[in-house]
Amino acid sequence: MFIVLTEMFSFTFLVRAFIVGALVSVCAALLGVSLVLKRYSMIGDGLSHVGFGTLALATALNMAPLTISIPIVIAAAFLLLRLSENSKIKGDAAIAIISTGSLAAGVLIISMTTGMNTDVCNYLFGSILAMNRNDVYLSIGLSVTVLVLFVAFYNKLFAITFDETFAKAAGAKTGLYNMLIAVLTAVTIVLGMRMMGAMLISSLIIFPALASMRIFKRFKTVTVCSACISILCFFAGIIVSYLYATPTGASVVMINIFVFLLFWILSALRQHLKINTYTKKPGLSGSAAAVLLVLLVLSFAACSNYGAFAAKKNKAGTLAVVLPGGSFSGENTDAAPSEALQAQVPEYSAEFRRSEAGPEQGAGNDSLLDTALVEIKEKMFIAQTNDIYLNAEDYLGKTIRLEGLFKMEQYEGQEAPYCFVLRYGPGCCGNDGNAGFEVAWDSASAVPYPGIDEWVEAMGKLKYYEEDGYPYLYIALSSLKVLEERGAEFVTQ
Repeated sequence: MFIVLTEMFSFTFLVRAFIVGALVSVCAALLGVSLVLKRYSMIGDGLSHVGFGTLALATALNMAPLTISIPIVIAAAFLLLRLSENSKIKGDAAIAIISTGSLAAGVLIISMTTGMNTDVCNYLFGSILAMNRNDVYLSIGLSVTVLVLFVAFYNKLFAITFDETFAKAAGAKTGLYNMLIAVLTAVTIVLGMRMMGAMLISSLIIFPALASMRIFKRFKTVTVCSACISILCFFAGIIVSYLYATPTGASVVMINIFVFLLFWILSALRQHLKINTYTKKPGLSGSAAAVLLVLLVLSFAACSNYGAFAAKKNKAGTLAVVLPGGSFSGENTDAAPSEALQAQVPEYSAEFRRSEAGPEQGAGNDSLLDTALVEIKEKMFIAQTNDIYLNAEDYLGKTIRLEGLFKMEQYEGQEAPYCFVLRYGPGCCGNDGNAGFEVAWDSASAVPYPGIDEWVEAMGKLKYYEEDGYPYLYIALSSLKVLEERGAEFVTQ
């Protein structure tokens, strides 16, 4: 298990997912107890649909998603409370109106701007690649703010959760604290929605609270247990997603459902055997501790089966490869390049020597020790590639090494073809996508290239150039080798 965790934490995007996901899970679980007891649990689902619409708007305006989504979703939370309290439209009807309207608006905005592509699936069902470094910093700050406010106003939130009428009669500003719950929920929903998806984020609010209520009866104990369950379920869901190539959001939800059923069974057994687990001191009972132990054992068992299931494929994946002049066709072909295409590449050689390095017979590899080496692995090929494109500022100047198919593509109006090292994967219209990088020698001297569809290992520094006002990433080659052993041409994650 330690080896698997070490491998997982070698991916920067998974580290970001763990940090943000753990904080969001705690916030959602703490607020979820009050929301479930006040029968406001579906407000999370309604606000997540509003968040989907705001993400679509931010994408259309080419603006930072969180800075657009947070104020709009908070405003929607205010509106929901106003509709529920001061209007003939009550509770679930108000949520249905706002959620369906926002979802429809988001779909229209996306279809009229970027088109119905894989980004829609990312918004609806989440993606671990959804946040860059700046988003992580903002998410950490907001999550800590939510936790601090919850702890600071814990007693007031407890009072309005169990008896709002009595709290109001006692002089408490119930409207203000209800609004506080709504605002904190809105912030939590926005932070977690991009990772879990608009359709699944409400599960982080509902399931941990319901599960802990099966065993415990004290508000504080339920809250603590709910937070623990939420973190463990998120952690287990990420591990399952990594090992079995399943969508992250759906994996986390299924783990939550499993834990809820487990707690329900334990509660039923306790009632059947007439076991009293009530205690005056907050803490975990023996049955709850047993459940948490089962979760850890299952996580360990999943990790131990890593080798047997690591090659399983899934149907989810996102592609964000920017190619000059348009998107690559994505069609795998064994046909040799045309003579005209060959003639435009410096000393094109179909007999490129096996394991031959770059222009100076392997020179440059020693100098790579001076820079950080980022190896794009087959296990997370698409995810790593997309992470580099999404967070290019973190990788520029670093040495990238990857294996893939060597491709050339001639675009209209271009004097010479572009060269790529890529692999195929899921796209917006089925299995028509690809992920990889443009490669080029920075040396002015003529350098031989391998044949099209040769399996190569490319290594060099990540750089960028501008063309027609747009920046494009490429690997400035220091080594390009043809390998005898071929990897997977089609990857899914």
